[in-house]
Amino acid sequence: MLSKLDKQVIAAIQGDIPVCERPYQELAQHIGLSEEMFCQHLKSLNDRGIIRRFGATLRHQKSGFTANAMVAWIVEEDHVMLVGKIMARSKHISHCYRRNPTNDWPYNLYTMIHGGTELECKHIAATLSKTTRIKHYEILFSRRELKKTSMQYYPELAPQNGLTDLAS
Repeated sequence: MLSKLDKQVIAAIQGDIPVCERPYQELAQHIGLSEEMFCQHLKSLNDRGIIRRFGATLRHQKSGFTANAMVAWIVEEDHVMLVGKIMARSKHISHCYRRNPTNDWPYNLYTMIHGGTELECKHIAATLSKTTRIKHYEILFSRRELKKTSMQYYPELAPQNGLTDLAS
């Protein structure tokens, strides 16, 4: 059972995170918590398995990137964590994750590469291939951006809807 505070913290983080020096402090203030208490509660939600993933969406068109490619890699399962960590460290990668392969699509590691041109993205993929010795991959270029939306839990508790105090 989730407490009212659990729901308020979840509602606070499901929208855009403020672009400022201390975003958690700003979110915490909206629901009447200190930054430290807010972060402790986020950790508690994670430790309890209520929040399993917290990610960011890069709006690459607004950030100056004009070419973007999802690269699907075939990586031996016993090397996927090591290879994933190497790839994730690249400044050109915004996403790196593992998925189960299928009979029709044998790829199990995915990276999102951002560059100035498609040729640059291909070069980045080739460099990652050489660095990791992963030879089998497919490059899938973004042709248009689809609307990105996230699940909305407890929208009535979101700070933008007026609830700003735990006493409410």
